[in-house]
Amino acid sequence: MAECLFELSGELGDMPRDEAAAVAMAECGGDYHFVSAGPGYVVFDVPDSAMRTISERLALSHYAGRYLGSFDPGDLARASGAALPEGTFAVRYRRFRGMMPEADSQDLVRRAGAALSANNRVDLKHPDTTVRMLISDRVHLYLEDYRFEADPLQKRKASERPFFSPISLHPRYARALVNLTGVKRGDTVLDPFCGTGGIVIEAADMGMKAIASDFDPEMVAGTRENMAFYGLELEEYDTVDVGYVPERFPGVKAIACDLPYGRSTKTGGEPVDSIYERAIDAFTRTLAPGCRAGVVMPHIYDPGPMRLGALYEQRVHGSLSRFYHVYAR
Repeated sequence: MAECLFELSGELGDMPRDEAAAVAMAECGGDYHFVSAGPGYVVFDVPDSAMRTISERLALSHYAGRYLGSFDPGDLARASGAALPEGTFAVRYRRFRGMMPEADSQDLVRRAGAALSANNRVDLKHPDTTVRMLISDRVHLYLEDYRFEADPLQKRKASERPFFSPISLHPRYARALVNLTGVKRGDTVLDPFCGTGGIVIEAADMGMKAIASDFDPEMVAGTRENMAFYGLELEEYDTVDVGYVPERFPGVKAIACDLPYGRSTKTGGEPVDSIYERAIDAFTRTLAPGCRAGVVMPHIYDPGPMRLGALYEQRVHGSLSRFYHVYAR
């Protein structure tokens, strides 16, 4: 087991922290423990082999690595007890949202480097190991074992797909939505409003069995085209109204979807609130017991019978906000 710090993006309230926690639980089961959390970070105790599998799934984190400790600015000399891998090292810092404005960041880096150099030599240009310093509620040190790479997600943006619609979640948020359900690799994830396939693309990329449906056959065909473009496969697909989803795809382990807003999306003339009501009822009958649905809507929706476990708001532009709901069956 190893204590690992995940440095979070800090957007959408607690969503990055909750994404990390849901993925840690999914990847480790009961073999993980919460250690601490604060502005811009969370620390878990996880099996050594799990940190990479957790990190590879995350969308709302910057870095992750073995936790070295947390210190008050005047106590950085205590960092001398932290064990680094053999070889040279350098300290790189990030200040979370301007916290500790009175602390001189370069002085903190210098003193942390001095404390850690008892057994390792500093090399600022080509270090064997990078020690990350997060200046937040305290000064947190950890090894940079994993760096979030934005390029693969950028290449899966809606505008980069052969079948394109501008009304689509960015892949980062589609990925986070799937992760918030706590679904495990190899389990089924259904998007019953698949649109251009952004959510099932991320689910399949993470190793889930992706299932796509929509009442519009053009969207189902477009999703299949986009999946093939990225070399991914759908477990199942169908053109079906959401009301028939429980009979068509019973017992799925997670649902993740961005419901139509009724602005530029097709609704077949049905009012969006009617769609939401029918959808939530269908999700209750589709999900396996104890499983979750991640659902995006333009307003808060908590009608029951599923329990609303978490809610996050994302302001898009003007009067439009997205509300990310996580329902539990």
